[in-house]
Amino acid sequence: MSKVFVLNGVNLGTLGTRRPDVYGTMTLDDIERLVKDEFPGVDLQFRQTDFEGEMIGLIRAAAGSDGLVINAGAWTHYSYALHDALESLDVPKVEVHLSNVHTREEWRRVSVISPAVHAVIAGMGAHGYIAAVRYVLDIAPDRGP
Repeated sequence: MSKVFVLNGVNLGTLGTRRPDVYGTMTLDDIERLVKDEFPGVDLQFRQTDFEGEMIGLIRAAAGSDGLVINAGAWTHYSYALHDALESLDVPKVEVHLSNVHTREEWRRVSVISPAVHAVIAGMGAHGYIAAVRYVLDIAPDRGP
């Protein structure tokens, strides 16, 4: 059975109530159910934390898995610690954003973690998670030793 970590960062526990005009009305639990329903044969390890050090530990825990999907929230734009943790992880990695960050505030258009992942998905809402997991599962067998 494939194992994929789906990590969610700071403030993503407030989905559904925080800025629904931007992030939608689905909660993180709703997104988790949506993705698990799409991939019933995959061990999906959903986690959310508002603590940067804990997120680094979760990234490290993904070592040896089939891949990692990460929505780092605001850490995307300034956490070099997350960049370094992602860079050291040798599994397929996808950065996900619910909103299209490229049409928002200037500071949201910069990601310091993008250079440490294989792909970036933005603006697809909850469906971005499905696309990210599918991508990870599709490239995992081809990534080599």
